[in-house]
Amino acid sequence: MPKSYFEKAKKLIQAESEAIANLESRIDGEFKRAVETLFSIKGKVIVTGVGKSGLIGRKISATLSSTGTPSFFVHAYEAGHGDLGGISKNDALIVISNSGETDEVIHLIPFVRKIKVPIIGMLGKTNSTLGEKCDIVLSTHVKAEPCPLGIVPTASAAVTMAMGDALAVALMDKRQFKKTDFAGLHPAGYLGRRLLTTVNDLMHKGDQIPLASEENSMREILFVMTKKGLGIVGILDKMDELVGVITDGDLRRGLEKANGFLDRFAKDIMSKNPKWIDASSLAIDALHLMEEFAITNLFVFDEVNSGKPMGIIHIHDILRYGIMS
Repeated sequence: MPKSYFEKAKKLIQAESEAIANLESRIDGEFKRAVETLFSIKGKVIVTGVGKSGLIGRKISATLSSTGTPSFFVHAYEAGHGDLGGISKNDALIVISNSGETDEVIHLIPFVRKIKVPIIGMLGKTNSTLGEKCDIVLSTHVKAEPCPLGIVPTASAAVTMAMGDALAVALMDKRQFKKTDFAGLHPAGYLGRRLLTTVNDLMHKGDQIPLASEENSMREILFVMTKKGLGIVGILDKMDELVGVITDGDLRRGLEKANGFLDRFAKDIMSKNPKWIDASSLAIDALHLMEEFAITNLFVFDEVNSGKPMGIIHIHDILRYGIMS
């Protein structure tokens, strides 16, 4: 039948889903021992395997590292040819094998035992050589591989991946790992930019800040606004403290009325009590503030000096950096 492969694909997805759901009963005392062991070590979590198990191991190791548990992957074959030197007595080892009889992994055990590194097995067959040699065994057994041949690692791969994710999430919770911690390990990612980028990182400083005196004429304000190109000018009093702002909208509306507008003083046109933000605030918070008040700029102050602004941030500065609300 032409649609037979659709049915096989659907059955595979269903079988993998059921296999992963069956893992819930394996979050037990042995799983707790694994979490406690990985949490207590002073070194890193080393993950090893070969073939598909090795590829899954790389992913599990990467997930652990990015969620607060330092880890790296060592290919079991390469480990037997020198990479064992990367394992120290302060580490823990996770071995991944569906059969539990992977020679390359078994050959590593005597060395690891010698330096008294705890060994956690993620095994498809717990009644196996590796099952006997591991200190802790997490079963990733599946009834069958739901591929047409019944041999391609499909459900077993999904289950092993899920067990690795379960370990990582449990450790995250035990370490009280927060969004800011995650962002610190992913500074180039979207969440990292949102949670690490401050107003101070993006704001315009020094001569770039559009400022003028309240005694300046609107003609002079127009010149400052045109030169700085931010569509706003901050107005300072005699003490050089920010007391108001004039926007490009104020200029347009004033020029439409004419009647000597450009000869009027800034203090007569400005809007008082301008919105501002602290330099240490997150850029995403500045964006939210702009959205709340339907404005495009915020003058910036530091915690100590609340008088003359130390910078200004425009909404485009934030959006260009890839920070979205």
